Amino acid sequence: MDTQVVPRISREEEVYRLRTPASRRFFAEAREYLPGGDSRSTLFYRPYPAVMDRGEGCWLYDIDGNRLLDFTGNHSSLVHGYGHPAIIEAVQHQLSKGTCFPGSTEPQLRLAKLLCQRIPSVERIRFTSSGTEASMNAIRAARAFTGRARIATIEGGYHGLSADATADVVVLPFNEIDAAAGILQAEGEQLAAVLVEPVLGSAGMIPAEREYLEMLRETTRRLGIILIFDEVVSFRVAAGGAQEYFGVSPELTCLGKLIGGGFPLGAFGGRADIMALFDPTHGRPPLPHPGSHNANPIGMVAGAVTLELLTPQEIDLLNTRGGAIRRDLAAAFAEAGIAAQITGLGSLFAIHLAGRPVRSYRDTLDSDTDLRHQIFLGLFNEGVQIDPRGVGNVSTAIGPDEVSRLGAAVRSVLSRLI
Repeated sequence: MDTQVVPRISREEEVYRLRTPASRRFFAEAREYLPGGDSRSTLFYRPYPAVMDRGEGCWLYDIDGNRLLDFTGNHSSLVHGYGHPAIIEAVQHQLSKGTCFPGSTEPQLRLAKLLCQRIPSVERIRFTSSGTEASMNAIRAARAFTGRARIATIEGGYHGLSADATADVVVLPFNEIDAAAGILQAEGEQLAAVLVEPVLGSAGMIPAEREYLEMLRETTRRLGIILIFDEVVSFRVAAGGAQEYFGVSPELTCLGKLIGGGFPLGAFGGRADIMALFDPTHGRPPLPHPGSHNANPIGMVAGAVTLELLTPQEIDLLNTRGGAIRRDLAAAFAEAGIAAQITGLGSLFAIHLAGRPVRSYRDTLDSDTDLRHQIFLGLFNEGVQIDPRGVGNVSTAIGPDEVSRLGAAVRSVLSRLI
């Protein structure tokens, strides 16, 4: 007779289940109507995700009434936390005027000017509904401008799309200067663009090394390849994004997440001659770019207020707290005797349960994912929310007390797990 092996439920999962019965019932019903019970595959984790009810500042509340100190900001989208009064007021004012129109609006120009002024390499910009769409349009522009078909992406990069979702893709190793330069030299005549995240977000907040980006800049310029920075995640590290931090300017930049102030928004922009491919004022443009919700005024006003609040001084404070978190996490794992690498840049951080330095996606492949999951559940049980992949970030709603609370929660969880 066949015997079914039932996986042992860990203590942390048992406590999690006891704390989230309403979420469990929700997903049992939601799976009857939605594949997996949701519309965002990245949100799923075992045994089932907690269902959120509301957010206030740096705090989340789920439908079971659990209060969670949030270090996700909806995957880095909410740099000022949940429900910032100035953003809510601006959105309410725009709602009273209308949600969308069959024509341009003043909020679009306001946000476009703010972004172009902050990012010198962005001379012209267009808006989309997501960072994924921004990446796709930047690729379209590079192909049309160069007349070439192939695109180089970085191993472990995301861009809202995987390499197999685009045709004619070459994959470059991350932070390996000689190997990547050799591939670019061999493929250069066929390449329209190199698409790179200055900080690999989905791979676990792994920063590029300055020399690597400088090599990409020099090589692409020499070979006539368009350099595209995906700054959907990394834009927060400096007022002008990671390109300001590293001192490397691309031809095109993709943006998303925080620039929408909590609303669906993406943007792509760069050199005026490349962006002119989308200009319809002289007839049908080489690259049409329709979209009923492009530059939706709700996202425009929320994004404009978000950027106006995100001053260089606020960014410095965010980065200081991000650095404090990375140091404290490294100390906590060392105290527990658990091999871990803490990566990140500015207000971004990630936990990698690996014994060697993490410089690329490949360095994460032997991480202890089961222990990472137990830490994630344990932190939830302590009232702290990070991304299930061990990733987090800091919002302006988080202060020194919250930073200390994260370190204390990690130590409490590790003491149970070891």
